[in-house]
Amino acid sequence: MAEAVPVRCPECLRENGYAAPVFPCACGAPAELPLDPSAPPAVLTHRNWSEAWVRARCAACGRVGEWPQPEVGCGSCGTVVRLAVLPVDAPGQPGGGATGGGSGAGHAAAAGGPAVPLPVPVPRAPFRPVTIRTARDAVATAALYLRWLGFRDVRRPEGPPVPSAAVDLRAPGLVAQVDPTTAPAGLRAVECVWLNGLAASASGVYFALAGYTQEARSRADALGIPLFIMDLTGMPQPLNEAAEALVTAGA
Repeated sequence: MAEAVPVRCPECLRENGYAAPVFPCACGAPAELPLDPSAPPAVLTHRNWSEAWVRARCAACGRVGEWPQPEVGCGSCGTVVRLAVLPVDAPGQPGGGATGGGSGAGHAAAAGGPAVPLPVPVPRAPFRPVTIRTARDAVATAALYLRWLGFRDVRRPEGPPVPSAAVDLRAPGLVAQVDPTTAPAGLRAVECVWLNGLAASASGVYFALAGYTQEARSRADALGIPLFIMDLTGMPQPLNEAAEALVTAGA
């Protein structure tokens, strides 16, 4: 990934670190999304799958591809913001107008110093995100991330599914809920994963694509439920201290 750049949340004004992901182009070269430093972050209130993709040009071969729109969740208030990407024909883009530093890394240097990344002292290989295009991809990504954290035998429980927007994942000592919908997870969802964890003598974890309501975040903090948010790049981000502690210590 590129160097992290500070992104100011338009709701609480806290700065969050964000590094533009690098995707593999069809030519084999890494394709980096060039962020537009002149466009302010836009609060994401509703996610439309068809509008969640941007076009970017590979600097190596000039091929234009579609990639997930960059998003970042605020670690303070939970607001999810969408970041603008330079158009493929913008000056500085490969094959665009004038030449000159048009890469995301260049914008990172121009935007200022990077935010301090979360410490991950547990020795493990970097997590390899999988692009999320469908709800099934979101569930698969959460399962992969839990295995990366050290949980074993992560699977969906057998039997008829429970009527819910979220998908249940289980592992020894773990109950996880994955919400792939376009609405923020609410208070009841967090309480349900906590109760399911109590019933199974396990820890509860929640993953959501669209973030959480403030009530849900407050209750999760009080109950010690780790909250993660996933963007379409497939990289979960911890949103509270319980989630940061889980990433730090692992399973």
